[in-house]
Amino acid sequence: MSDNPDGDMELAPPDFEKTWLDRALETTGKAFAWAIFAAFLISVFEVISRYVFDSPTYWAHETTTFLIAAVFLIGGPVALAGNKHIRVRMVYDAVGPKGRKILDIFNCVVAMLFFAGLGYAGAIMAWKATHTPTGEIHFEGTGTSWNPPTPALLKIIILFCVIVMFVQSALHLIQVLRRDTREQRQSPGE
Repeated sequence: MSDNPDGDMELAPPDFEKTWLDRALETTGKAFAWAIFAAFLISVFEVISRYVFDSPTYWAHETTTFLIAAVFLIGGPVALAGNKHIRVRMVYDAVGPKGRKILDIFNCVVAMLFFAGLGYAGAIMAWKATHTPTGEIHFEGTGTSWNPPTPALLKIIILFCVIVMFVQSALHLIQVLRRDTREQRQSPGE
């Protein structure tokens, strides 16, 4: 947090500059946020259909769940793009520019290792959700009377988001490695 009198939180370190991918993700993240409004409208439609017209739908719950889950998953790359992940700033703020650079490099490398492992697991999970044991394409369904392929689609989204976060972390690592630590940038509020 910054020490400014307005009490505003400093969300990004002063050395953080957004990459082209970060800017693109923040823009598309805003568009995907409308899926929450669509889920709200579907829920309202379901409540009116069920309780006013005594005609419940069989698709509303699964559609709403899929939309909210998809937005939640897309939130990972969007949060990384805005550098808005939760972090412990006590050590980071106590060290100088060279120490921050070392911590940022460590953070990027650990994140890339994590995303690589998660991507491997996500690829296996997505493959199993989209293919039969014999290798034929068949999307996993929910098992309900409607049986949409939303579980398979969500697993594909998981894999896509993990790959995007790996690339983001690599771009951030390149950015950190290029950072000049000879001069201290002043953050707003210092």
